[in-house]
Amino acid sequence: MTWILLRSRWNELYEMKKKQKDLLVPLIRKRKEFLTQGDMNVDQTSKLVTSYVDTLLTMELLDDDNTKRKLNEDEIVSACSEFLNAGTDTTSTALEWIMANLVKYPDIQTKLFREIKEVVGDDKVEIEENDLSKMSYLKAVVLEGLRRHPPAHFVLPHAVTQEIELGGYTIPKNAIINFTVAQMGLDPEVWEDPMEFRPERFMSGQEEFDITGSHEIKMMPFGAGRRICPGYNLAMLHLEYYVANLVWNYEWTAADGYEVDFSEKQEFTIVMKHPLHAIISPRGTK
Repeated sequence: MTWILLRSRWNELYEMKKKQKDLLVPLIRKRKEFLTQGDMNVDQTSKLVTSYVDTLLTMELLDDDNTKRKLNEDEIVSACSEFLNAGTDTTSTALEWIMANLVKYPDIQTKLFREIKEVVGDDKVEIEENDLSKMSYLKAVVLEGLRRHPPAHFVLPHAVTQEIELGGYTIPKNAIINFTVAQMGLDPEVWEDPMEFRPERFMSGQEEFDITGSHEIKMMPFGAGRRICPGYNLAMLHLEYYVANLVWNYEWTAADGYEVDFSEKQEFTIVMKHPLHAIISPRGTK
């Protein structure tokens, strides 16, 4: 029924998958050929590097009849697509939302810049990884961005293998369940003035906020528990690194005639319906 009710969206998805396959299959085949036969036109040190595709080419699955088989090209393309999209689209989407808020609220941007200056001084050109742990307001800005604008409004769906009681509800066997990530971050019973972008809410002076939900789940932009996104630490590092360097080296202001609009649009992630248009001015003397 999906392809009938959502024909336009289904066609878009089909075309996107076709483009992915047209792009990735030649690369997969070339790598497979290189691994099996070698290629004199390729630096031989490449043999010393195990790529993600290499692991997929050697992986074996058990079929229903318990016989082993290799992944086919469609399965490898899907795995590569998930790896690339989950690791890049979500981070770039979150980054745009965060920078849009810093443009919308210049006082927050100024406060962040001052914290960076206190940590690294005046002369440093690039913020490095070991500087980030000293910037509590930076982390609060990133967390507030993920609370207010999670790149995905749902986590990956899961199904229960047997009937179970959860929170007073009976979930039947094989039922698919999900969590409304976006609504969790906007729950007024958990967050005071949830629509307001206020990083200070993560700087209560108490213990560090637990993004994994190990002790208490207030928001879950990366999921939670055993099935939390395996790359959440890398995503947080990337966001803190990019935001810090973008604010340290440039002042971000709205383009002439542009008003920051937080309307949303569903693509692979939840992106800005009206993308950010900003004037980026070098800081010069700090």
